[in-house]
Amino acid sequence: MTSASLSDLEGADASASSSANLLDIRQLTVGFPSRRGVVLAANHVNLSLSASRTLGLVGESGCGKSVTLRSVIGMIPKPGEVLEGEVLWHGRNLVGRRVREVRAVRGRQITMIFQDPGASLNPVYSVGDQIAEVFRTKLGLGKKESAERTTELLRSVGIPSPDKRARDYPHQLSGGMRQRVMIAMAVAPGPELLLADEPTTAVDVTVQEQILSLLVELQQSSGMAVILVSHDLAVIGQTCDEIAVMYAGYVVERGSRDDVINSPRHPYTQALLAAELVFEPGQRRSRLDTIGGQPLISAICRPGAPSSPVAATPVRSARRSLWSSTRIGRSTARLARSRRHRDEQVQRHLAASRRREHLQEFPGPP
Repeated sequence: MTSASLSDLEGADASASSSANLLDIRQLTVGFPSRRGVVLAANHVNLSLSASRTLGLVGESGCGKSVTLRSVIGMIPKPGEVLEGEVLWHGRNLVGRRVREVRAVRGRQITMIFQDPGASLNPVYSVGDQIAEVFRTKLGLGKKESAERTTELLRSVGIPSPDKRARDYPHQLSGGMRQRVMIAMAVAPGPELLLADEPTTAVDVTVQEQILSLLVELQQSSGMAVILVSHDLAVIGQTCDEIAVMYAGYVVERGSRDDVINSPRHPYTQALLAAELVFEPGQRRSRLDTIGGQPLISAICRPGAPSSPVAATPVRSARRSLWSSTRIGRSTARLARSRRHRDEQVQRHLAASRRREHLQEFPGPP
């Protein structure tokens, strides 16, 4: 299997869903209103995942990774919302469902580990009480059994003296231990899918290795599927079966781990790999390659061209290559000069929004 570029992916996942897939994301578009128009944080995203598999989402900050994950469980920050597309869980579309129906899936069948455990844990409750609440509310266990299961779970995620630590509050734990508590809460109900949004961001390299090993061990023992978000291609390559590269709200390349890392086809993927640190003595470089410029603002970008023509060096020209390397990119470069086209694009997304009246309070792009 070879990795697929943006043009290869267009419409591929929108075909009939495989019965083996737990999750199918089809043409997902998520917008946030702004004074310049509708900023599309996720733009026609297509992803799928089968049981017991791990999918890695990689890309720079602001490319839409976290928004895509939050869309699966209906936790998009307001005033953002899904403008278009489907999130199929076992063939059932979760977009547009009532809150009660989504909650029946969220926290039981699909759970999530958030980026900052310090902000996600409640500071006024002990970590044991917070884990026990998952057992009581999601599995219907009694108070005593929940406490026993909490102690066992803390021990299984590598927290020493679990009886004592269960009575501690989040501020009394180190960053690595707080992240282990978050992992314990996420796996407590026995989910089919775990969404891990940069679970190793706030910890050092040693703890990062421990947490990744723990996630792999838990996945192998339970058979759950995992979507792992990270900026670090080394982390993704170590733990994932498939990789999807995101840029400016788009999935620009997707394929097996070996294909994407060893034979990247998209200029942005190639630039990410070129910018990675190399620690092998014979392969060290005197200068660290970087990607110049900033991602294009999606509010004024036609679907199909996630690129911005900036920078000059071979590596830094990746953004320019994104713009010009595809037929869609070349045609969009001409259309993007037209203010009328930008206005029409915003109006199309306004019309698709269920909150059209609210969004129309914001003016279109200048």
